[in-house]
Amino acid sequence: MREFNITVDGKSYQVEVEEVGVNTTSVVQAIAAPVAAKPQVKAPTNGTELKSPMPGTIMKFLVPNGSKVAKNQDILVLEAMKMENNIPANADGIVTFTVAEGASVNTGDVLAVIA
Repeated sequence: MREFNITVDGKSYQVEVEEVGVNTTSVVQAIAAPVAAKPQVKAPTNGTELKSPMPGTIMKFLVPNGSKVAKNQDILVLEAMKMENNIPANADGIVTFTVAEGASVNTGDVLAVIA
């Protein structure tokens, strides 16, 4: 039995694959179960939302959660089409990230709130 994590339409699944036949042609049986998503951080209700400009993967945060940032300061790295893109703050204030490192995001998803 082998386990794989796959993503389909933005949803992650843990899949177990078992070899059923013994002849040279392998037949597999897959059982898919949704992988629990990482909980999103509760963002402040007031503040400026920083939305993703493109679909991609959150590679790393350049500042700690809860730190003071300045407008146009790079605060995270978003990988899209094999390129790393620095995403700057769109306001001055305290940043609260609403996504986790490694998360897949779509255009318009809220990445952080700056209050």
